[in-house]
Order: sequence, then structure tokens, then C-alpha cells
Amino acid sequence: MKTHEYRSELLLQSPLNVVFPFFSDAANLEALTPPWMHFQVVTPRPIAMHPGALIDYRLRVHGFPLRWRSEITAWEPPFRFVDEQRRGPYRLWKHEHRFEESEGGTRALDIVHYSVPFDFFSHRLIVKPDIEQIFAFRTEALLKRFGGQLQKAEFFQ
Repeated sequence: MKTHEYRSELLLQSPLNVVFPFFSDAANLEALTPPWMHFQVVTPRPIAMHPGALIDYRLRVHGFPLRWRSEITAWEPPFRFVDEQRRGPYRLWKHEHRFEESEGGTRALDIVHYSVPFDFFSHRLIVKPDIEQIFAFRTEALLKRFGGQLQKAEFFQ
């Protein structure tokens, strides 16, 4: 199974004590996900975040309805948390969110490790472009909300 990595780094113009609570509230994922995905958190709210917390979502990928379940596997407020797919379209999806105070705001780093079925064609043709679009939307939404700038976004094989 081939594992890919995507990293995105933003410098947000809001303090850590404002940024982290926004990211750690699963309800805000709907605002950070492109409308064409029809993303919806279905776990009743409020969701208590802690290692072992399970969060269920409904979404559409290329018109196909999917259910996704993620588990919070690390919870270190206000500096880091990790969510991992337990049910969904990926063979592996591990998303680490890191935060640190920076002059003028908060440095937010996303590190995603993922694997997909039929990698030899699905990654290049479908998955990689989708991830680029999803994170571009997310970046734009975060910059509108908090101000700041994209530092870098890149894939690793």
C-alpha cells in the first residue's frame, strides 16, 4: 500500500487561543469543506473532543454518497490533535493538525498521510486533484475568517 503525504502551512492573523478552539470544533468542518461535497456532521452536538472520540459525517464525492467516521487519536490542546478515518473512502487517512504561536498570529500546519485503492491510477487522476481543491477551498475560508497567508502547500510521495 503506497502512502502519500500532503502538507499545508498557513500563518493566520489571530492568536492561538482563538484559532485552536475554531479548529477543534467539529461543527466548523462544514464551513471549511467545499459546498460541492455536501458535507454534514451527523454526530449529535456538542462533540466532546478527546482521544477516542468518534465523529460521523455524510458527504458526496463525485456525486456518490459516502459516510465517514473519524476518531480523535491525539488531543493536546492548544497545540495539536489528530483525526484518523475509521470508515470512509481511503485505505488510510491520518490528519494531524499542529498549531504554534507566531509573531502576528498562529502558524497552522496540516499534515495528511493517506492511501487510496487502485493508487496507480486513482491517485493521479482523481484523489490528488480533489485534495488540492479541498485544501484550496479550506485555505481560502480560513484566510477570510482569520486573515493571514498561505506559507506552502505540497505533496510528497
